[in-house]
Amino acid sequence: MTTLFDPVFLGNVKLQNRVAMAPLTRARADEGDVPSEMMSKYYAQRASAGLIISEAINITRRSQSFERSPGLYTDEQTEGWRKVVSNVHEAGGHIVAQLWHTGRASSFAILNGEAPVSPSGLNDDLHTLHVWAQLQNGAYTKIHATPSRAMSTQEVRDAVQEYRKGAENALAAGFDGLEVHAANGYLIHQFLSPTTNQRTDEYGGSLENRTRFLREILLEVSQVMPMDRIGVRISPFADYNNVRDPNPVETYKYVASLLQELGVGYLHLADTNGWFDRPDLPELLDIVRPAYAGKLIVNGGIDGEKASRLVEEGYADLVAFGRAFIANPDLVHRLQNGLPVEMPSPAQWYGGGEQGYVDFPTYAEAQV
Repeated sequence: MTTLFDPVFLGNVKLQNRVAMAPLTRARADEGDVPSEMMSKYYAQRASAGLIISEAINITRRSQSFERSPGLYTDEQTEGWRKVVSNVHEAGGHIVAQLWHTGRASSFAILNGEAPVSPSGLNDDLHTLHVWAQLQNGAYTKIHATPSRAMSTQEVRDAVQEYRKGAENALAAGFDGLEVHAANGYLIHQFLSPTTNQRTDEYGGSLENRTRFLREILLEVSQVMPMDRIGVRISPFADYNNVRDPNPVETYKYVASLLQELGVGYLHLADTNGWFDRPDLPELLDIVRPAYAGKLIVNGGIDGEKASRLVEEGYADLVAFGRAFIANPDLVHRLQNGLPVEMPSPAQWYGGGEQGYVDFPTYAEAQV
C-alpha cells in the first residue's frame, strides 16, 4: 500500500515523500520584487516537503494582485530565486516555480499607473476582486481593484511569450520544474470562463478557443522545461475572484482531457472552497479523473488523516498543505509522527518581516 510518506517521481526527479507545500503568497519580496534573503531561509526551513510549490511568481510587471509579491522577469529577480533554490537543494528539498499572471485582479495603484489587462475588459464586479497592498505605515491591507482593459490578440500572444521567459528564468535559477497557475480567478482562469472571456477572436467563444491560451502556454514552456516536470493548477468551483463559469463541469472535463493529451507532469487540483469549510473534492475528482490519468496533487482544507487516506486509497498521488506549512516548518515530521499541528495567525500572512514568517519553531525546538 502506498503511503503519504513514500517517494514519488516528478519526471526524473525523485521526491522524498508525497507531502507538497502549496503555493503561499506571503509578500516578503525586496524592492523591485526581488526574492529576499528572508525568503531563502523560509523555503529552506520547509525543505522536508517532498515538493515545494513556490508562491505565485509574477511573469511580468503588468501582473500583480499582491504588492511585494516576487517576480521572475528581471535578472535581479532570477538571481534572487537562484539563492532560494540553492538553499532548498542544500537542505535536501525540491522546488518548482509557480508562474502567475493576475490579469484583471489588480489595480493601477500597484501597476505603476497602468490599467490591469484582461480577456474582455469586464469590470462589473470590481468589489469582488482580491488586491492587496502595503501602506506607508507598514500595514498590509486589501485595496480596491481598478478597471481592466481588454488585451489585443497580439498582447495575448505576447503574454504566451512572457510565460516562456518566466520558464527560461526558472530554469536559469535552478528550479526542478514549473507550475502554471490556471486557478483562483487569475488570467488563465479568466480566459477559461465564458463570463470573463467574451472575445470574438481565436481565444474566445468555443471551449477549444477559450483553452487555446493555456494550450499555447504549455506548448511554449515545454520547449524550455520537459513537459513531465510541468504542472497545472486549476480550481473549477472557485468563487475567489469571481470568474462565474456557468458550466465548470464541461469546462474542466475539457481541460483535464487537454492536460492528458499534452502529458503534463501533474495536475494540481485546488478545492478553493475547502478553505472556507465548503469542500468540493469528491465532485472535483469526478470531473478530472475520468479524463486525466497522470499524477494528481490535491489541495484545500485537508488534514493529515484525510491526506493519508487520499493517497492510500489511490485518489491522489500527493497532497498539498498550505496554511499548516506556515506555522509548522517541520510539518512532514509532525504528520508522520502524529504530533500536534499549529495554525498561524491570519494577521501575519502577508507582508511584514520575520515575525509570523521564519520564526516558527519545529516541534523539537518548542519542547526545549
